[in-house]
Amino acid sequence: MNYRLGNLDAAERYLRQALERFPDHEVAAHLGEVLWAKGDQREARQVWAKALEQQPDSTVLRSTLRRLTGSENL
Repeated sequence: MNYRLGNLDAAERYLRQALERFPDHEVAAHLGEVLWAKGDQREARQVWAKALEQQPDSTVLRSTLRRLTGSENL
């Protein structure tokens, strides 16, 4: 919700907390998207890479990568 309202800092805080408590590929996809939107593509790629190590077949991660980077791979 924060992301869609343009509250990127709040969205980042919330998603970091969620990912810390519940490491999940979908949460990582969203956190990476927020970081990307904030201009931190390097950290976004790091978040996605870690999530892909744990869930290499995640369609959510692959779709997010394709949409934002133009490729399903890092």
